[in-house]
Amino acid sequence: MARHAAPSSDAPPTEPEKSREFRFPSAFTVLFVVTIAVWLLAFVVPTGSYEDDPDTGAPIPGSYARTEDPLSFTDRLMQLFLAPVNGLYGVMNDEGFIGPYEVGELYGAAGVFLFVIAIGIFITICMTTGAVDNGVARIAQRMSTRGPVLIAVLMVLFSIGGTTEGMAEETLGFYALVIPLILALGYDRLVVTGVIMVGAGIGVLASTVNPFATGVASDSAGISIGDGIGFRFLMYVLLVPVGIWYVLRYARKVKADPSASGTTPAAGDDELRAQGLREEVVLTGRQKLVLWTIGLTFAFMIFAIVPWAQVISGPNAESYSWQLDWYFPELAALFIVMSILVGLIGGLGEKGLTDSLVRGAGDFIGVGLIIVLARGVTVIMNNAEITGTILHSMENIVSNTDSGVFGALMFLINLPLAFLVPSSSGHAALAMPILAPLADFAGVSRAMVVTAYQSASGIVNLVTPTSAVVMGGLALAKVRYDQYLRFVLPLVGILLVLTTAMIAIAASL
Repeated sequence: MARHAAPSSDAPPTEPEKSREFRFPSAFTVLFVVTIAVWLLAFVVPTGSYEDDPDTGAPIPGSYARTEDPLSFTDRLMQLFLAPVNGLYGVMNDEGFIGPYEVGELYGAAGVFLFVIAIGIFITICMTTGAVDNGVARIAQRMSTRGPVLIAVLMVLFSIGGTTEGMAEETLGFYALVIPLILALGYDRLVVTGVIMVGAGIGVLASTVNPFATGVASDSAGISIGDGIGFRFLMYVLLVPVGIWYVLRYARKVKADPSASGTTPAAGDDELRAQGLREEVVLTGRQKLVLWTIGLTFAFMIFAIVPWAQVISGPNAESYSWQLDWYFPELAALFIVMSILVGLIGGLGEKGLTDSLVRGAGDFIGVGLIIVLARGVTVIMNNAEITGTILHSMENIVSNTDSGVFGALMFLINLPLAFLVPSSSGHAALAMPILAPLADFAGVSRAMVVTAYQSASGIVNLVTPTSAVVMGGLALAKVRYDQYLRFVLPLVGILLVLTTAMIAIAASL
């Protein structure tokens, strides 16, 4: 019997097969699957439509009627093919059909798309000047001997970024700054994640004028971004202190007893503690002026979009003469102009300014494309005339519910949607055209549906493993995902209860 030759000692060792880890698909993949699924669903769901109120454009409850199928199979194929195009600049004609060559009102997300690019440019240029980093560093180091105050101030700063401009990926640049300071004060790395992730996350949850959540959702719901801002600000004022209390409670426990830490020390922590109380950062005159310009820009944006007369005197009041009533076109122009101004003030020069402008547009074009793809899905539903049928099925569920129950229901419905579509902008553009009209049937403000959506999105994005902000932040902080979950889940439970109660009470008023 022949013997098998022994393997040569010079032969390269065989590599063990790498186990394939499941990775949740990106928002692009999810939306592609949703687009195909909705297109196929349109072959099954009966066509139907509502009569629209001539004054408000909202569907009239009880007016739903079945209609004949308006599209041939060839037409349906073309609808699928043109979905992204219609999502960007499709025009709705007088009969409600959307297409790139129609005459009527713009239905596509071109205005929102440009606004997202413009604010992305503004944020990138502001960060490039170094003013934001140094501003946070100066505040942190001036309070470096007062740990609880430092934690509270930093969380408020991050929450302001979250509520105004949806601060998410931008937080990743602050870990290198905050980790040494927090460690030097005797806390652990979970406190770092609490300061940054919870601070910005609760701000996003209670977004007031966040363009990527509130703005996109309001546009998709057919209302102003300023509608409901009073209640959203109240949520912000109430929920941010809850997050600060929770993080401070854990921080005090860890400082008193380091063995109570929920994470393990990382290599180099001792060196980072020594680095934490380094020489104080000095802001230059240019950087101070940049910070003032950033603050005034967001303050002016809030002034420009709030419907002051309607907030003060009721929804049917005439706008004041000084009221601007700006929307996405004006806001896009504002941020483009202010981007250039900040770049000039920050001394970036012509090349630095143009390079930052292009980089900012590139960084945020992904968000814009997600919005366009999601809007394309609603175009497919609209042109196939199944949107009315889906609304009708939901109308039967909510028509006899109490307003408070409706508000809570909208919040809970959006929780799984937020997990499936982790992009807050994509989630808004996908869900609002269906969910917002339900508010008309329930006698609730559409702004309440927007608030319910963004609150659900904000809570889910505090913990979802599909979020680059969560997983990237934990990698930078050197905290395991399971350790973070044990730390943050009790807070998430508290926020779920409080948010559900607040939305239910506000909807019932």
